[in-house]
Amino acid sequence: ADTVERLAIDRAKKLFGCSYANVQPHSGSQANLAVFLAFLKPGDTVLSMDLSAGGHLSHGSRANLTGKWFNVTHYGVRADDGLIDHDDVERIAHQHQPKLIICGGSAYPRAIDFARFRAIADAVNAVLLADMAHFAGLVAGGVHPDPLPHAHVCTTTTYKNLRGVRGGLILSNDQELARKLNSAVFPGVQGSVILNAVAAKAVCLGEALRPEFKNYARAVLVNARTLAKTLIDRGVDVVTGGTDTPLILVDLRAKRLTGAETSASLERAGLTCNKNSIPGDTQPPTVTSGLRFGVSAATTRGFDATQFKTIGHWISDLIEGLAGNGDDISALEARVMSEVSEMTQQFPIYENP
Repeated sequence: ADTVERLAIDRAKKLFGCSYANVQPHSGSQANLAVFLAFLKPGDTVLSMDLSAGGHLSHGSRANLTGKWFNVTHYGVRADDGLIDHDDVERIAHQHQPKLIICGGSAYPRAIDFARFRAIADAVNAVLLADMAHFAGLVAGGVHPDPLPHAHVCTTTTYKNLRGVRGGLILSNDQELARKLNSAVFPGVQGSVILNAVAAKAVCLGEALRPEFKNYARAVLVNARTLAKTLIDRGVDVVTGGTDTPLILVDLRAKRLTGAETSASLERAGLTCNKNSIPGDTQPPTVTSGLRFGVSAATTRGFDATQFKTIGHWISDLIEGLAGNGDDISALEARVMSEVSEMTQQFPIYENP
């Protein structure tokens, strides 16, 4: 057991070039909760991205334990371009004096200025947590800015573009934080180690250390930007005008559509996405005015820019159909479903099923 865990730790440290790694967290949310426990007391102030701007539930949402036990204040994004206003983050930090500042989220498609966030954290004597769950594979592949030289601590999942088992990691370059973080994970928020999951993490981290993983990371970024550009060229409103990550966020308000109805139509056509709130959204979370797309899994399957251009046109066709004809586009959905099936058959998940 210790040998397997040590192997996973060593591979995580080598992959991300850091001096500390904890591979025990059962999820990214558990990893985040452990960081809260390590550095905060109940009632302490936290500054994080608002959920409606692209933040995550585990960063202090009122629906989450972190939002019930801590005094959480939020920063958002600019209304005109959907980007983080670092001057506003700095203002809020000085006003509220948080003990913990969080950057990173679940629906923010652009690269984050980690150095600026660290400067803000240092100015108010706060710990900086970078949650890189949605772009850790790109960091590992060298095609996305690395938060580790700047953040006191980083968290990530292992199952998105690291392509491993569901689970979490905690990473840092500050050995002085190791004892606090380790005890926050166990016995703080978890009990027994799930050894089969730790072994699976060791495998995925080993695969990410291979030279070909850099090719995968580059392909993910190319595919995400190809999809975003195709949608934009077809008149679909992409939040922030593009992406630096594996995800694309679409604003449907100009089409007078909701995320719920549009995602349901795409699902009927064989295209999986999720309805997602967007900055300034007035719809409830169960409805939303946006969609979120990711390219990591399809890239693993072998899709390249050619396929993602086609996918972008399918999405645009369905959005235009819904906007022009209401929800009665069953013939269009059937056509797209047939074409999706034809494409996916060219990229079998297993070569020898």
